Amino acid sequence: MTLDTPMDAEALRQALRDNNREPEGPARNARAERLFAEIEQLGDTSLVIDGLDHLMQVYNYSSEADKMFVPFARLLRMWDDRPEEFDGQQVHSLFWMFKWVSSGMVDQPHIPLASIEKWQAEMEHRYRLAGHSERAVRQGELRIARHVGDLERAQRAYDAWQAADRDDKSDCHACELRTQGSWQALRDDDEGALVTWRPVLDGEFTCAHEPHAVLAASLLPLLRLGRAEEARAHHLRGYRLVRSKESMRSAVARHVEFCALTGNEARGLEILAERPSYFTDTGEPSSLLSYLEVTALLTDRLTALGHGDTSLTGPGGRPWTVRELAVHARTEARAIAARFDARNGNTYFGEQSAERMDRAPLLDRLPLGVRSVRPAPAPREAPATASGAAGSGSGSGEDLAGLLAEARRLSEAQHPHATDAWAAAAEAAGREGTELAVLERAEIDEHRAMAPSTPPAEAIGLFTSAAGLYEAAGEPGRAATALARAAYCVSLDGRPAEALEAVQEPCDRALALHAEGRSTARQTGRALLCRARILNDMIGGMQVQEAVEAAVTSLEEAAHALLGLAEPEQAEPGVGVVIGEALGYLGDITAFRGDAPGAAELYTRAADAYVRAGRPWFAVEPESQLAGVSRHLGDLETAERASRAALEHAAPFAGPGGRARLHLQLVETLSDSGKLDEAADHALEAAHWADEAGEGAGNGAYARHRLGGFLLRLGRADEAAAVLESVLPDLTEQDHGDGMIVQTLWWLGDCCTALGEPREAAEHWLKAADIARGWPEQRDHAMLANLAGQALFRAQLNPQAELAYQRAGDLWRDLGDLHALVRTLRVRAWIAVRDGQAGIGAARELMAAAATECESALAGSADGDARAALRAELADTYRQTGDLIASSCEGEPGDDDTDGSARAAYEEAVALVLRAVAVFEEAGEQFTDLRTGAQLMASWLHASLGDASAAVALAREVLATYEASGDGPADETAESRCAEARAVLTEVGGG
Repeated sequence: MTLDTPMDAEALRQALRDNNREPEGPARNARAERLFAEIEQLGDTSLVIDGLDHLMQVYNYSSEADKMFVPFARLLRMWDDRPEEFDGQQVHSLFWMFKWVSSGMVDQPHIPLASIEKWQAEMEHRYRLAGHSERAVRQGELRIARHVGDLERAQRAYDAWQAADRDDKSDCHACELRTQGSWQALRDDDEGALVTWRPVLDGEFTCAHEPHAVLAASLLPLLRLGRAEEARAHHLRGYRLVRSKESMRSAVARHVEFCALTGNEARGLEILAERPSYFTDTGEPSSLLSYLEVTALLTDRLTALGHGDTSLTGPGGRPWTVRELAVHARTEARAIAARFDARNGNTYFGEQSAERMDRAPLLDRLPLGVRSVRPAPAPREAPATASGAAGSGSGSGEDLAGLLAEARRLSEAQHPHATDAWAAAAEAAGREGTELAVLERAEIDEHRAMAPSTPPAEAIGLFTSAAGLYEAAGEPGRAATALARAAYCVSLDGRPAEALEAVQEPCDRALALHAEGRSTARQTGRALLCRARILNDMIGGMQVQEAVEAAVTSLEEAAHALLGLAEPEQAEPGVGVVIGEALGYLGDITAFRGDAPGAAELYTRAADAYVRAGRPWFAVEPESQLAGVSRHLGDLETAERASRAALEHAAPFAGPGGRARLHLQLVETLSDSGKLDEAADHALEAAHWADEAGEGAGNGAYARHRLGGFLLRLGRADEAAAVLESVLPDLTEQDHGDGMIVQTLWWLGDCCTALGEPREAAEHWLKAADIARGWPEQRDHAMLANLAGQALFRAQLNPQAELAYQRAGDLWRDLGDLHALVRTLRVRAWIAVRDGQAGIGAARELMAAAATECESALAGSADGDARAALRAELADTYRQTGDLIASSCEGEPGDDDTDGSARAAYEEAVALVLRAVAVFEEAGEQFTDLRTGAQLMASWLHASLGDASAAVALAREVLATYEASGDGPADETAESRCAEARAVLTEVGGG
């Protein structure tokens, strides 16, 4: 029926109920207004009261809260004029709404304070006359006093509120606890607030808007107490709850504020962009002010970080730059705060608002795990240049001599920041116009060539130039090394064969110089390493197995030659790096040849060589290799130890992408070891660093996928849902594979089920099933269809549930899983007897089909265990058929059963259930609990039919089953069965 068709009173009441279940927002409000216009046409006073009540409800929980005062005033006049027209529920609702109106007026700066106090006094007077507790009155007074900044009066009101008795006009426990905790937090008792909120956060007390609001309110107290991980969890859990509720703009504002204060500015910007109407919905100025305050806080922060020119959708739905929105939000916030202060006669609002907009961040960084795309590249941190990175030393000053000394010190230590240090020295020399010495120019050219941003073709020229300068400076060993590096860059430029030929001469020269004592082992080893690197690169590009084997052999010979040169002189500073790299190549070769234990030993030696040489940052690669090989061998202890060492050694120097990959490597080992809590922590870190590296859709998506799975397994479904939902936009079949997409959707369905969201669970499972439809193996497809059917059944979406179960049943039949097939048939029977569905006839046919499947399978089954399981399935089908027939009756056998149909149905049902008992008994003792359950069902049916003796006999059989051993019931099921049996005996007078 549509609103274009005139409706009678009952249809209009149903329409009001239906509209109440619609999402909050203007559409629901507009429908309520159209319904009320129709209601007024009928002239039904009781229906008018319901219509006004509905208007109050939808206005209060929307952005149009300012509209609720008119319908309330009309309701109150009707009550004063004709109280007899109100039924009990309508009276309760009227007095309940008094709370919304009286103290709720403080959110409207155009309403004078005197009027608010008058309405509050009116509420107190009417509550007293009606005999209600003053608890709700004092809570309203607290709200007014807090609003105007009269904290002494607020404390008196709080104390009186807590002292007053609860009654049916008091807010629900969840809402009261939220307000109590908020007052404690305002009074600087964050710890006390969190204790007060705990029953709401733990789910002991909930309502339509809780724990939503408490989760948001808890964010700042948790951060102030240093409990950042809890705050992160509350943000993930809480924002998912409030994002679709239009009336919770203040709660959303708290989540934006949390992002601004924890280094998650990009996430805050995404939240702002999701609902631009929040900037222009003026029906509740207090929550608009809150939203504008945190917008100013966030956008000022982003502007300070260099993102002021970033564009987003803002007020009016048009593009704004962050800088423009910062100015707009602060200006509008000040204007609204000024209106409140003018009404209240003080400056409290303006002071509080200014303090909020100017808050300093509480954390520089708090990874969230959810997808968050940076609005622009993050400003790059300047590298450490002094003692913080490579030990103590001088020369970190800005003078050229100091910069050169520091660069040379870092170079000698083979420190990752040496290249940056030489670049700083070169820049300083250029600024000062200083003529550098030949050796210094050689070193600068060499390190410019080493910079990651230098293209190979340019690096060749720089290394060649450096070689010439080293020769001129009397450093022939370093010159040979520079030429060998130039040859390696030829390989990087895509010319490996040419590089291999070019590297031979500098290698030969380095060896000759070393024999003459004119090149150190470190210099000579560096030159020879370039040849090994070229050979290693060549192997990766070869297609012919014989050529690969030959190159591997050449690399092996080169590595052994390096060890022969370096190991006798490993005491020389820096030679350990040559040894470590040579051992790493030998480890790769050993792994290539299938000797994983041997490879693990070589990777261990390589890492140890780097660490002993005081160059632990080079150990990251062999440690990562060792972790992978050890995990392959099942040696999770070594894999974990190596992964942790790689992370520790890389942390000060690795870029964000490298850190993400190292965290992910540790994630896999921890997952295999069952250390899910720690695996989740590292997956969170991996997601953060992948986002920092601009790899959010790659490694970031995989890290979030893993994080969501861990959180689900850890029982943190609310956090898992938020993380997994943020993964989906990044997943593509091409980049991630359809298996990862299906698994993510599957987990999301599990999350929604745990959170009581069956409709959403079904949507995820059906999407996954549609992907799995094309897989060669169809068991996952069948399981997903089955799960979707279960969720749709719970959501009362009966036609859709029937289709999903039918699809699952067809798949189970093709897979030969009779038990799963039979269960789908039985559930479809129960769907058929629901209101508006096919009915009892269709249900009987489905149950009969299930029984036939079992009987046919039994006829062809010889295996003892399989036959027992089939008998139990058949017995349960008989039991459920009896239950379905009895449940579908209009009533029970008795005086009202004039045509005897109920008695006939119950007699048929009890016969089927007794048949089930017999078949369960044939199936064996392992099905005892199922048998006794059927016996008790038959006992109750007998009792309803008036056959007390049969009912008692069955109940006593159940007791005898569990008490035969003399020890009494052995488990919870047995205890429940015995308790029910005794209830039957008591009910029918059998003892």
